[in-house]
Amino acid sequence: MTSVGDGAPPDQHPPAPGRVRVTAPRAGSRAASVRSAAPQSDGGPTSDIAGVYVRSLIRSQLRLGIVFALGFVVATALFVLAVALVPELDTTFVLGVPLSWLLLGAGVYPLAITVGGLYMRAASRNEARYRALAEDE
Repeated sequence: MTSVGDGAPPDQHPPAPGRVRVTAPRAGSRAASVRSAAPQSDGGPTSDIAGVYVRSLIRSQLRLGIVFALGFVVATALFVLAVALVPELDTTFVLGVPLSWLLLGAGVYPLAITVGGLYMRAASRNEARYRALAEDE
């Protein structure tokens, strides 16, 4: 810092440091291998069974997501097909709008909410089972 009486103009600042590039260690480097073998937060060493439990949880959540996504697509397709196969819905009007349009525009939302709620319940159940297994370890 410069003082008022040392002759340097008060608006000059020291030069800013150069940019520093920060990268993650390579997978085979010593730092990466030391970090992966570090103890967990509870003080115990990492175990192979914990890794198996985590991979099992990830696989079960992925399988659950795929099943519910496919179920939603099939249910939506069946809903659209049912609306298309009932021609009376096009001749019935509600507030000047064909009933088939209302069903297609607003009828899918309860289906999506139901599928989402069921998925959340099943995913929570999977996670609760994982926590029970992890605590027993």
